[in-house]
Amino acid sequence: MNIKKYILVAIKVIRYNLKIIFAGKFFWFILAAFAFFAFFMFQTAWNRAEINEGTIYNILIFPCLLLIFYPVVFGIQNDEDNRILEIIFGISNYRYKVWGVRLLMTYVANYFILVIFAYVAKLLLYPVNFFEMAGQLIFPMLFFGNLAFMFSTITRSGNGTAVIMILAGLVFFIFVGSNNALGNSYWNVFLNPFTVPRDIHPVIWQDTILKSRIFLFVGGIVWLFIGLLNLQKREKFV
Repeated sequence: MNIKKYILVAIKVIRYNLKIIFAGKFFWFILAAFAFFAFFMFQTAWNRAEINEGTIYNILIFPCLLLIFYPVVFGIQNDEDNRILEIIFGISNYRYKVWGVRLLMTYVANYFILVIFAYVAKLLLYPVNFFEMAGQLIFPMLFFGNLAFMFSTITRSGNGTAVIMILAGLVFFIFVGSNNALGNSYWNVFLNPFTVPRDIHPVIWQDTILKSRIFLFVGGIVWLFIGLLNLQKREKFV
C-alpha cells in the first residue's frame, strides 16, 4: 500500500470515528457553541464593556466546554445504543486503540474549531493571537472533558454523567466565586491567563499561569487514566 492509499484510509477512519464521536450531531453542537459565542459577543458589544484578551477568553470558555460536553458524556452510551460495545471490547487493549484515539481526535478537532471562533473574535471585537487563545482554552477543556469521561465509565449513562458534570461545574463555579483568595491562584480551574491582576507582579503572575496549566493538565491525565482503567472491567459494560 502506497502513501496515497494510507492517507485515504486515514481520512476514512478519521471521518468514521468523528461520526461516531459526535453521533451525527457534530454540526448541531458546533452551531450551538457558535450561537452562544455570538450571543456573548453581541452582549459585550451592546453593553460597551471593556474588551481585551481576557474578555475574549471569558466569552469563549462556555462554548469551549460545550464543544467537549456531548462527545465524552454520551460516548459510551452511544456505543451501547448502537450495539457496538460488545464488538469494541473484542479488540485487544481496548482502552488505547479505541477511546484513547477518539479522545485525541476530539480534542484536536475542537482545538481547530476554537481557532476559528477566536479568529472571528479577532475580526469583530479585539485583535488576539487566535492560536494561543485556543491553546489556553484546551487546558480547561482537557480537565473537564476527561473528568466527564471518567464519570461516564462509572455511571455508563449519558444522562447520569450530564447531571453529575452540571453539578460539578456549579460547585467549581460557586467555590471559586465565594473564595477571593482562590480567584487568582493556580487552583482556580477557571483562571483567566489573559487578565493580569493589578496587585500581582507580572513575574509571579506568569508563574501562577504555568502552575495552573500544569495542574489542569495533570488533573486531566489522572481522570483519563482512571477512566481507561474502568474500561477494563468488561463485565460492567457488556
